[in-house]
Amino acid sequence: MNVDVRDWLDDAFLDAEASEIDAGKALPWPQIAKPGDTIWMGAVDKNGQAVSFIQSIYWEYGSGIVVPETGVLWQNRGHGFTLDAGHPNVLASGKRPFHTLNPAMSILNDGSVMTYGNMGGEGQPQTQAAVYSRHAMFGQPLQQAVTAPRWLLGRTWGEDSTTLKLENRFDDAVVDALKAAGHTVDIVEPFTSIMGHAGAIVRKPNGVLMGATDPRSDGAVAAY
Repeated sequence: MNVDVRDWLDDAFLDAEASEIDAGKALPWPQIAKPGDTIWMGAVDKNGQAVSFIQSIYWEYGSGIVVPETGVLWQNRGHGFTLDAGHPNVLASGKRPFHTLNPAMSILNDGSVMTYGNMGGEGQPQTQAAVYSRHAMFGQPLQQAVTAPRWLLGRTWGEDSTTLKLENRFDDAVVDALKAAGHTVDIVEPFTSIMGHAGAIVRKPNGVLMGATDPRSDGAVAAY
């Protein structure tokens, strides 16, 4: 990288980026997308140590290679490399390929620790932003923040469509406004798996734990 990632968290930088958003007009779409196979897991122990973890084998069956006598399937994220010497993702020693995986964690102003994540192709950061903002910024209960209607702009696994997909539980006025802005909108069934499988754990300062799992998937919240 030729930039310091801490600069991207600077207030002035974020304000400048936000000022470029025109809520009344959609940007050109689609962008180039690639499929993937992913799960998210989160854990918090009795001492408050929290983990946000994403595992993805990439493509439909990873590398297709299983380590003998282990059953461990090798992932295929190396597909993100290129042999083009002038490209940022050129294959080189010590480098990691560009990918979509982004397990998330946040320390909130009240001292709570929120570990959260999602799988689902290009929908990963979109759902994470939705779950985080609903709970941390707007005070929705954690499970409600995960269960509430979601959207996906772009592709997810097994899908070729790059339209803006909205679960049919959104208000009609929201749908109309997005269409008026220039989005190609597809209304999909409620709790569809294409919106990914989100989950979250929040540890409050007093040690109380809250967990949420997605009704769109076969995930679970468990305590031991």
